[in-house]
Amino acid sequence: MSEHYPHLLAPLDLGFTTLRNRVLMGSMHTGLEEEKNGFAKMAAFYRERARGGVGLIVTGGIAPNLRGRLAPFASQLSNRWQAKKHRVVTDAVHEEGGKICLQILHAGRYSYHPFSLAPSAKKAPITPFKPSGMSRRQVRGTISDFAATARLAKKAGYDGVEIMGSEGYLINQFLVTRTNHRTDEYGGSFENRARFALETVRQVRQQAGDDFIIIFRLSMLDLVEDGMSWEEVVILARWLEEAGVTLINTGIGWHEARIPTIATMVPRAAFTWVTARLKAEVKVPLITTNRINDPKVAEEILAKGEADMVSMARPLLADPHFVTKAAAGKADRINTCIACNQACLDHVFEQKRASCLVNPQACYETELNFPPAGQKKKVAVVGAGPAGLSFACHAAERGHQVVLFDKGGEIGGQFNFAKQVPGKEEFHETLRYFKNRLHDAGVEVRLNSEQSAESLKAGGFDEVVLATGIKPRTPAIDGIDHPKVLGYLDVLRDHKPVGKRVAVIGAGGIGFDVSEYLAEDGHSSSTDRETWLKEWGIDTELKGRGGVAEAMAPLASKREIWLLQRKESKVGQGLGKTTGWIHRTSLKRRGVNMLSGVSYDRIDDAGLHITRGGQPEVLPVDNVIICAGQEPLRALQQPLQEAGIAVHLIGGADVAAELDAKRAIRQGAELAASL
Repeated sequence: MSEHYPHLLAPLDLGFTTLRNRVLMGSMHTGLEEEKNGFAKMAAFYRERARGGVGLIVTGGIAPNLRGRLAPFASQLSNRWQAKKHRVVTDAVHEEGGKICLQILHAGRYSYHPFSLAPSAKKAPITPFKPSGMSRRQVRGTISDFAATARLAKKAGYDGVEIMGSEGYLINQFLVTRTNHRTDEYGGSFENRARFALETVRQVRQQAGDDFIIIFRLSMLDLVEDGMSWEEVVILARWLEEAGVTLINTGIGWHEARIPTIATMVPRAAFTWVTARLKAEVKVPLITTNRINDPKVAEEILAKGEADMVSMARPLLADPHFVTKAAAGKADRINTCIACNQACLDHVFEQKRASCLVNPQACYETELNFPPAGQKKKVAVVGAGPAGLSFACHAAERGHQVVLFDKGGEIGGQFNFAKQVPGKEEFHETLRYFKNRLHDAGVEVRLNSEQSAESLKAGGFDEVVLATGIKPRTPAIDGIDHPKVLGYLDVLRDHKPVGKRVAVIGAGGIGFDVSEYLAEDGHSSSTDRETWLKEWGIDTELKGRGGVAEAMAPLASKREIWLLQRKESKVGQGLGKTTGWIHRTSLKRRGVNMLSGVSYDRIDDAGLHITRGGQPEVLPVDNVIICAGQEPLRALQQPLQEAGIAVHLIGGADVAAELDAKRAIRQGAELAASL
């Protein structure tokens, strides 16, 4: 037990086994499950988290049979030869003193293939395939398959399984009338609808034995119409306890729900109240989850008795040593998950390998490494944005002498502007982390220090890394020099006054950020849990089914805003797959006008003249804000190369499409690894 976080780091006695602390690494599909040599890569990935002190790990979802797979070639555990492949993973975790459970997940109607089965033949809105309704024989066979997978998991060395009963997957589909229209013993009354879940748990317990962890992931808030009532959640939890589960994990929201649950604009610990409410109803230990990324927050949850464990998935992508750092009193050295979803969930939904924006080594433990440098070099890094920070830290940690220059007065580059955008407050944590890491790595940081080719030549550097970033692109529009025209840096960096009626040209990530900043006047409901829950229509009194209520009207924007793009496609289509809809919804609810297919004719005293659908129109705006792309800043490259100095371009200085911190941080790390 740690003096710093005594509740978080206290052991949890499960009777037949003890967990070393109250931190569970929640399930998250990585894509390694299906890759060539993926099990060796998974072993390295989970080993690092076990070495970092996690009490219990849960794998990504593994199907119990072919029809339950998430995709045609997704992972399945149904045979002994498959179980043997998993042994390298479980051995790695056990060698580091950890414990690991396999998540058994049947996708049901969420399967992305034409052979899917569900309680009823009802298509999901997030897949093009309509499932077949399960026969009684298929229902019973699937229950047996869950149990067989659990038995094989035990043979493979897993300490237990998590039965996925939430997020709208098969078991959750059985539980609610929204998706269960059956008239047999598995449909109709709640007792019948719960039969599949309970028979699955009983058979798993029978097949796996008493000395085996069974976690049930229970959907406590479906956040969809015709979901479970709170009374049904409580009844099911009690029945699960009687059926022999070891732990109950909190599930929040279906994938088709139109309420955000884990993105960065969701307040920290936004849903722990629902776990706390169930805790008074059952004796089995409960795990709470969603947007818990700080040991202090986790400690407070446990100290208040809201749960017995906390689940963190993405925070352990961001920093595998989260637990050991917390235990050592070094929480300020934790690489905090910013809940951006860009390299984790967005990758998974695009069928790419998951990683992490702030930790590009996540899921690349066998491929991206930083051994001590064979030949130590003196390296200048120009630009302390995400790319420069990433390179400087990794290079210095390898033993190179690194000097980091920036013409500004603080590190962070464009992160300093992004952190002001409502819902992106977590970016402060990344800058705190890098500031401390620079110090620990011994990087010499010189701020307010603009460099020239001559000054860098005089510095005696072996190599120079240009992470100088970008400059905003100025589009060719008649009247672009009009006084009412501002750039996004004028707004976010220089805080120039902005009028009540505004046109934002460019609907990429920056355009959305500027629009949200102006619509919310720099203030965010994501910092206040109760306001946020009301704004998104989450029923904290749990009076209706699914935990949904009528959304409270957000505070009206003080400005009238038009967000414009030239493309004919949906505004914001290029945003992140898992977060773009949230940004669009937020702006729509605040009355922002989003227009596509716009031609910009001119800007004058009357406002912004546009043509749309062949019709001319004047937007009578006070200001026009340009968010129309960027160009790389690399003026130092040629004179340095002419002087015979090795020069590298990373981040925006290399490619200045949309501002891309994910690519910038990875590029910095990869260059440092190769130097």
